[in-house]
Amino acid sequence: MDISVVIPLLNEDESLNELHDWIAKVMQSNRYSYEILFIDDGSTDNSWNVIETLSEKNANVKGLRFQKNYGKSQALNAGFKEVQGDVIITMDADLQDSPDEIPELYNLIKNDGFDLISGWKKKRYDSKIRKNIPSKLFNAAARKTSGVQLNDFNCGLKSYKKEVVKNIDVSGEMHRYIPVLAKNAGYIKIGEKVVVHQARKFGVTKFGVDRFINGFLDLITIWFLSKFGKRPMHLFGLLGTIMFIIGCTFAFYLGIDKIFLNPEGRLITQRPQFYIALVTMIIGTQFFLAGFLGEIILRTKSDEKRYSISKKINL
Repeated sequence: MDISVVIPLLNEDESLNELHDWIAKVMQSNRYSYEILFIDDGSTDNSWNVIETLSEKNANVKGLRFQKNYGKSQALNAGFKEVQGDVIITMDADLQDSPDEIPELYNLIKNDGFDLISGWKKKRYDSKIRKNIPSKLFNAAARKTSGVQLNDFNCGLKSYKKEVVKNIDVSGEMHRYIPVLAKNAGYIKIGEKVVVHQARKFGVTKFGVDRFINGFLDLITIWFLSKFGKRPMHLFGLLGTIMFIIGCTFAFYLGIDKIFLNPEGRLITQRPQFYIALVTMIIGTQFFLAGFLGEIILRTKSDEKRYSISKKINL
């Protein structure tokens, strides 16, 4: 199979028919073998019924339905487990991503040897204050922190080599950092393509300004996990050891001062340096224990179920 199109969605019943017809037209005109996988992330409208109707008309349409809303990352992760195409295309269901971009995204992966191509919505139709300016700041911070030189981490229109999506785990709200996850997994040939951004035709956006706050927090998380996720003792143990040594040095100095240098001076417990030393040693011990516990958890954890699928179509 040439292409798998993965489309996570939440309450997008008005756009699904048009999106399906547009994708099918592109696939047929380019003679691609394909599948379209819709992941209904707990929609409360008529989205699942539309997907069922589309699957009856087109055997290439497949569907997953979550028991409730688990988030875009979980939807993509579930979709990545099911797809079979050589090239995976992800896009949003709101018609703001153009299926006409699919042939070039496919060629960049298949013929030019890229592992991942991320779309760049250079010209946007969103609010400049609410979305464009925060997005630019967010993307600049993501580039600096991750080392992945992309202009638009948030763009949902991306293409992947099949082995990439099969070897990454998209959890939490890490969907915007899939290129970083791919890089951390060893897939370093990551490119970018300017894509068309269309104004929303139906419904309202499901994301607010808070996604940028969450995005920055996720960025810190993914930086930490990429550096110390497999070796937490290297960070916490080092910090704990340094702080413990500093505290012991303070305490040793106070002891020498009291015994030899100034035996008639104040009691050690009356000096603020004593409490600084004590607190520093306690915090150092806690850091060390945190690293030790992190190592134990890392070695004993089992994969937990992050989402529940209630229905499948053609899978």
